[in-house]
Amino acid sequence: MQAQSPNSYPWWHSAVIYQIYPRSFASTDGAIGTIAGITSKLDYLRTLGVDAIWISPFYPSPQHDAGYDVADYTDIDPRFGTLADADAMIAAAHERDIKVIIDLVPNHTSDEHRWFREALAAGPGSRARERYWFRDGTQPPTDWRSVFGGPAWTRVCDRPDAAGSPWENDQQWYLNLFDSTQPDLNWNNPQVRDYFDSILRFWLDRGVDGFRVDVAHGLVKDPALPNFSGDVSMVHGGTERPPMFDQEGVHEIFRRWNAVLSEYPGDRVLVAEAWVDPPSRLTRYVRPDEMHQAFNFTFLATPWNAIQIRETVKESLDVFGQVGRPATWVLSNHDVVRHASRLGLSVTGKGPNGIFASDEQPDAQLGLRRAKAATQLMLALPGSAYIYQGEELGLPEHTSLPDEVREDPTFFRTRGEQAGRDGCRVPLPWSADEPAYGFSPSGESWLPQPPVWRELAADQQVGRPDSTFAFYQDLLLRRKAWNLGEGDFELLDSPDHVVAGISRTDTGEYLLATCFDGTWELPSGWSVVAHSAELSKENNATVLGPDTSVWATRM
Repeated sequence: MQAQSPNSYPWWHSAVIYQIYPRSFASTDGAIGTIAGITSKLDYLRTLGVDAIWISPFYPSPQHDAGYDVADYTDIDPRFGTLADADAMIAAAHERDIKVIIDLVPNHTSDEHRWFREALAAGPGSRARERYWFRDGTQPPTDWRSVFGGPAWTRVCDRPDAAGSPWENDQQWYLNLFDSTQPDLNWNNPQVRDYFDSILRFWLDRGVDGFRVDVAHGLVKDPALPNFSGDVSMVHGGTERPPMFDQEGVHEIFRRWNAVLSEYPGDRVLVAEAWVDPPSRLTRYVRPDEMHQAFNFTFLATPWNAIQIRETVKESLDVFGQVGRPATWVLSNHDVVRHASRLGLSVTGKGPNGIFASDEQPDAQLGLRRAKAATQLMLALPGSAYIYQGEELGLPEHTSLPDEVREDPTFFRTRGEQAGRDGCRVPLPWSADEPAYGFSPSGESWLPQPPVWRELAADQQVGRPDSTFAFYQDLLLRRKAWNLGEGDFELLDSPDHVVAGISRTDTGEYLLATCFDGTWELPSGWSVVAHSAELSKENNATVLGPDTSVWATRM
C-alpha cells in the first residue's frame, strides 16, 4: 500500500471508529441507554481520541433482536429518545470533529413494520406480500436454517399472534434468516429499492456521515430457492456459496446507494457487514462504485497465532490494495465474545457464541494481555480500525449471566444450547461507587453488570497513566500524529512466533512488533515508544516477552 499525503484521502480511509451499542452505552433515564446519554459522553470519546462513532440501531422496534428488528426507519424509538435528541447528538458530535455513522438494517424488517402488517392483512397472492418472501406449500419451501438457529421459514398460521386473527388459517410461509419476528425483504421488488433510497436521504439530510449496513451480503437470494443445509454463519469461498448470501445482485444495490451518497458533500461512507471469506471475495463489496469499507472479519476470526495472523494481514493488505480501498480492522463488536475474554480461552479465533458459567472460563489476565497486544498490532496497520464500546476499559465478557435475564433470540432459538450475545452487550460502568456503576441516574441496568467491572469503571481509569484507557488513548494519539493509518506498510521477515513490520509515512518510519510466545529481541537502531506489556533488557538489548506488542522509532 503506497503512502499518500493524508489530505488526499477521505476521512474514513484511516479513521478510528468507536461502536456505540445504544442500549448499553449510557442512560439519562432508566435501565436502557439513551441518545442523550451518548451526547453526554462525547467529551469522553473526544478525550479517548476517536474520529467517528457508529451507532447500532435506535429506530422504533419491538426489540425482539435488540433493535435489529426495525418497525420504522425514519424515527427514533421512544426508549432512546426523539428525533430532536438525534439531531442534537449529531450536531454535538460534529462540533467535536467526530463523524456519525448509523446502522441500516435492509435485509429484514420487524414483523411490526407497516409493510408486513399490510402483507398479512392482504393475504396470499397480494402485491403487499411481494415485498417479502412468501411461498405456498405444506412443508417449508427449503431446508434453510436461521442464523439464530431453527428453520428459516415460518408459517403465517403458526405465528404466536395468529390465533383468532384473520390469518389463523393462512398456510403460506415467509422467510426469516434470523428471528421469526424479522421477515426478509424481497430486494427484487422495486418498491423495496425505492424505499431504502428515501431512507438514506432522510438521514443524510439530517447530517449523518454514513451507514453501517447490516447483513450486507444477504439482501439478494437465489430466486430458485434451492435447498442448502450447509453453514450459514460465514460465506467461505472454498465451498458452495449459500443461495441466501453473497449473491451477485447485491452489488447493483450498493452501486445505486453509492450514487445516492455521492449527491451529498463531505465524503459520506457505506460500511459493509459482510461475513464473506476469503478477503479476495470480500473486496468485491468495496469496488470504487460500491461500498467504501467492509469489516475484515477474517482478521477478527484468526486464532492467536503469529503465522496465521501474519498471513491474514498480508492477504488483507494485498487484496484490498488491489481495489484501491483500505483494509478495515476490528477485534470486537456487539455480536462476538469480547476479545479480552476470547483471547483468554484455550482455543482462540472467533470463539463461541457467548459463554455460560458452566463453560470453560477465560483466563482474565492472559486475555487482557493478549487483547492489548492485538489492539496495538491492529492500530499500527494501514486502513481504518473499529473499537467496540468498553474495550478501551479492558472490559471482559460477562460469563455468569443468569438465564432468566437473557434476551438474545439466539439463546431461545437454540433452546439454550448457545449463550448468545448478551454477555458482550452489558451496560458500561462509568462510576465505580454509584448504583449500576453510573450507567443510569436511576441506578437501573437492563442487564446485570459483573462485580469485577467496578474496578474497571471509567472514573477509575481516565487520567490514570497505568490504565487500559490511557493505553488506548496513547495509541490513538500516536497513530494520528504519525499518520499510521496511511502508512506504506511492509511486513518483515521474522521468526515464526513474531509478526513485525515497518510503517513508512510522511512523518517517519515506525516499527511494529508483536511477540506471540517465547521472547524476541528488538533489532538495534530502534527505540520503543509504546508497549502493551513490560519489557526486559538483556545485554543492552530490549526483549519482548510473550503476548507483547511494541511500537518503535528510529534512534
